[in-house]
Amino acid sequence: MKERTRNRSGPAEAAKDPRAFEEFYRRHVDAVTRFLSRRVDDPHTVADLTADVFLAVIDSGHTYRRQLGDERLWLYGVARNIASSERRRAARESDLGRRIAGHRLLEADDIARLEDRLATESAGRQALASLAGLPEGERALMELIAVDQLTTAEAAKALGISKVAARVRLHRARKTLRAAAEAPAGAADAHRLTMPRSAS
Repeated sequence: MKERTRNRSGPAEAAKDPRAFEEFYRRHVDAVTRFLSRRVDDPHTVADLTADVFLAVIDSGHTYRRQLGDERLWLYGVARNIASSERRRAARESDLGRRIAGHRLLEADDIARLEDRLATESAGRQALASLAGLPEGERALMELIAVDQLTTAEAAKALGISKVAARVRLHRARKTLRAAAEAPAGAADAHRLTMPRSAS
């Protein structure tokens, strides 16, 4: 089993070989779609961003180093950067018609499937919204730990930071969320989000 895993196509191979890319895509597309569905509530945008993530693999797969960690965590880092860029773009874009015009055309079955995925991930989007008051670095870490269920060590790898930096950010985020929990509204959510999985 280990030998088979070692021989699977990684990002670097996927960037160079169409067959390797197809295998890599099939292996990770569901995880990437789930990740983006927790951050975006429009099926067309989820489809667009998922495609953008795998296009980024072709452009930057050569930067992935297997010894630095799980390729899934590397993909999460790519997906998070793309989702953040989309949020900034959407915030600047005031003309809804121009935004819709840029969407890829989806079949009815594709839309229904993505709408089901969005409904499944609605709790994740609500949890992300509750982290909006945190500074960017702390919010990024808490998103990956509390919403995407990564360990502190895995989240550090996805963000390209050290475990020590991740623990410092986590401590600050917990402190902020505990302070917010003193207010009656949202106290339960804040308490829940201060209990992420342990580091490993």
